[in-house]
Amino acid sequence: MTETAPAETAPAENAIRLERRFDHPPAAVWAALTTPELLARWWAPGDIAPVVGHRFTMDMAEWGQQKCEVLAVEPGVSIRFTFAEGMLDTIITWSLEAVDGGTLLTLEHAGFRLDTPLGARAIEGMGNGWPGVLSRIDRVLGGQAD
Repeated sequence: MTETAPAETAPAENAIRLERRFDHPPAAVWAALTTPELLARWWAPGDIAPVVGHRFTMDMAEWGQQKCEVLAVEPGVSIRFTFAEGMLDTIITWSLEAVDGGTLLTLEHAGFRLDTPLGARAIEGMGNGWPGVLSRIDRVLGGQAD
């Protein structure tokens, strides 16, 4: 995995945007994003399914059970879902693009309410956390232990 753009939080836009290049085909990266068993190995347990309207829960350990709902899917290309409904009410979008020898993954985590203490803490914490979380995808797809 190589970083192609710096971790960036855009407070005016209340969003985190990251791009990562993986030396794995788009189908493998898509599977890591949308298969519950793989998702649990690099991020958190959750019964995600790439089906619009699918409601699922992410087990975020000390941050609790976070309710989510799939809003949009373009199979193998992108998935968008609500995250932490009733708490943060943010939206996560993962987009994949085939590139020479691998996949470019773009993450956008948007909708942080910067006018609340929780929203302000969340964008800072998640802005610092997402780069390390995404790096685990490479280890999972490369067959390394979690």
